[in-house]
Amino acid sequence: MAGVDGPRHGGHLVADVLAREGVTHLFTLSGGHIAPIYDGCAANGIRVVDFRHEQSAAHAADGWARVTGRPGVAAVTAGPGVTDAVTGVANALYADSPMVLLSGKNPMLEFERGSLQEMDQVRLLAPITKWARTVYDVRRIPDMLQTAFRVATAGRMGPAFLDIPLDVQMNAAPATDEAGEVARGSRTEARPQGDPDLVAEAVHLLASAERPVVLAGAGVRWSGAVEELAALADALQAPVFLNSLARGMLPPTHPFFFSAARKLALGRADVVLALGVDWDFRLGFGQRGFAPDVRVIQVDVDAAHVGRNRRVDVGIVGDPGRVIRQLLDAGAGTASAPAFTGEVRNEERRLAGEARPGMESDAAPIHPLRFAREIRDFLDPSDVVVGDGGDIVGITAGVVHAHWPGHWLDPGPFGCLGVGPGFAMAAKLALPGSRVLIVYGDGSFGLHAMEFEAAIRQRIPFVGIIGNDGAWGQIKVAQELLYGKGNAPASELDPATPYHAMVEALGGYGEKVTDPKEIGPALQRAFDARVPACLNVAIDARAMTRASYLG
Repeated sequence: MAGVDGPRHGGHLVADVLAREGVTHLFTLSGGHIAPIYDGCAANGIRVVDFRHEQSAAHAADGWARVTGRPGVAAVTAGPGVTDAVTGVANALYADSPMVLLSGKNPMLEFERGSLQEMDQVRLLAPITKWARTVYDVRRIPDMLQTAFRVATAGRMGPAFLDIPLDVQMNAAPATDEAGEVARGSRTEARPQGDPDLVAEAVHLLASAERPVVLAGAGVRWSGAVEELAALADALQAPVFLNSLARGMLPPTHPFFFSAARKLALGRADVVLALGVDWDFRLGFGQRGFAPDVRVIQVDVDAAHVGRNRRVDVGIVGDPGRVIRQLLDAGAGTASAPAFTGEVRNEERRLAGEARPGMESDAAPIHPLRFAREIRDFLDPSDVVVGDGGDIVGITAGVVHAHWPGHWLDPGPFGCLGVGPGFAMAAKLALPGSRVLIVYGDGSFGLHAMEFEAAIRQRIPFVGIIGNDGAWGQIKVAQELLYGKGNAPASELDPATPYHAMVEALGGYGEKVTDPKEIGPALQRAFDARVPACLNVAIDARAMTRASYLG
């Protein structure tokens, strides 16, 4: 690219900071307002990965963060490039995912004169980011970009936004290595510990519990507390349920890992230890489904989330991993597993038995539980699964369990469909030795299907498997329950649509599957093709109701 050996400019300063932050990939869609940033990335050896829609580029930055635990970075052009990225940024915000979005902006000389793609981008992004600013001088690029990283990774993490006018990017960089000067000591990796008195109170409460339950949420993932959570589970010998991004923080082989029996466990628990958990709709806002006299210990890095939506008995502000260590050091644990743990395990077995007929069904169209079981039986522990859809993903999530953090990715609390290709491409680039599988609904596939072209062209292989029920199934089921059979406007799709043939035409691998016994072999053929692939699996729409399923 021109300029690699030429005079240094603002785009080089951007890339210098990214390189010092350990950024190896920049996710983007080509745009003239960010060309100097591309030039800087070429000079710094940062791979530029392009998409066919800016939303996918933003999802990729979010996905990179979820897989690696480190900030992902996307760059988009001005105006519609920014508005296209908004959905991906909002999804990252609600997942506490640390990402940095860079954008171009019209030259300052043309501010408020009707320049191409001119708009107030900061005001648009401010409500869905932790920090949003414009940099007006090339000399300020290093420290303002460092500030973006600092804010994105502080406390409860999340997205930060910096837009840079084109003339600021193109201006000559100062002779001094300001990027290096700013990078040193620009932020801390320190993590707060909990109040020792409150930790002691929590240990006392856990010691008195007859029916303890541990809930681990996204905060445990962002804390990186894999070893800590396993040690806590071994010490308490209580049922541990993983919510949201915490999936994979305990492997499904761990003796105190539970998933299906959460309703019974929370409904009968006398003490709940909530680690990095949000009391949102996924947990009945902390109200529905809990025993009326349950006592709650909540641990969160941000005090604003402690006691939100429900009263807590002990609220500890601190990094979940550090607080777990404090609990263990203060004597949290028991000599033998509570009898309640056995009761919860029996409920897990009962629910598994209820699901077995669907999982073993040879019917065609294919039962969604059989679809999920075939995926589970095919996967290796190192594989990454991305869920991009409604009911078919919810059903699959109850059957397929991650063995490592960042190896199950789904939209999260924002419920944003279309994350699949961005998450999958980021995951494959972050973990090149792992296979990556997207579990799609036929509705969600259509949102960003053209990203298969981007993946094929850039040789980033993954497999997408579509549970095709010919509908926006999650919506159709609800509409018909409310308004009667056949009354589900805008929810019908054509199950005969050859989605697999589209991917094949783009240069990938495609296959339609109608026999449940062929799902495993088809997955093997798709991965063996070593190109982006799509399996279009015919699912029984009549069985698409989650009420009686695992998870």
